[in-house]
Amino acid sequence: MTQAVVHSEGNGRLTVGAGSAFEIHEWAGGGPGYLHVHHEDDEAWHVISGRLQFRLDGDVREAGPGTTVWVPAGVVHDYAELEESRYLMILTPRLRALIDALHETPYDCHGEVMTRYASELISYG
Repeated sequence: MTQAVVHSEGNGRLTVGAGSAFEIHEWAGGGPGYLHVHHEDDEAWHVISGRLQFRLDGDVREAGPGTTVWVPAGVVHDYAELEESRYLMILTPRLRALIDALHETPYDCHGEVMTRYASELISYG
């Protein structure tokens, strides 16, 4: 991409780049509540307010305002809200489609959905 992008639409979605390389969404709340891995997609969070806790390949890290957490493809992870939070999620269109599909699927079937999006549920809890 060779042009600057100024985003002012009210839908919270910004798609950038040839082939829609990534999207930025403002989000609140925690993650899915289970360790998982995306085999082909990176994702990142930028905390605006509040605190998030990340589990990253066996390590636990907290992220407060101004912190950016980047999780490359292949890293097992999950995150939880420690206090009411707002953050930006930077993710690929495939991961956004995965999240949409998970929101429409019973929790105990999430593992099956993950495999359709080059991801894997590792363990609950």
